[in-house]
Amino acid sequence: MNALLSLAIPLAAGLLLGAFFFGGLWWTVIKGLASPQPALWFLGSMVLRMSILLAGFYFVGRDDWRRWAMCLLGTVLARAMVKRLTRNPPRPPLAPSGVPEMEAPYAP
Repeated sequence: MNALLSLAIPLAAGLLLGAFFFGGLWWTVIKGLASPQPALWFLGSMVLRMSILLAGFYFVGRDDWRRWAMCLLGTVLARAMVKRLTRNPPRPPLAPSGVPEMEAPYAP
């Protein structure tokens, strides 16, 4: 039981670190595209997010490669979750003319 708990904590930490990293990336893209100086947003965000992620990995992983691997797995899982939560809603299919097809309210 102790071995399972010692690997569950790095997995949870990786999920939190990954959610912060990729959620912050999503937020940065939204803010950066609307900013008059997007380079500052992207550069500052990258430095901050990478610093926190690497410090978190170093603190959680310590000297055990299994803890590092579980932290990485949590980060990858968090990426998938953030990607799923932030995707765009599906758009209607386009007609050959390039205009979205509209369904008729009734059939003749």
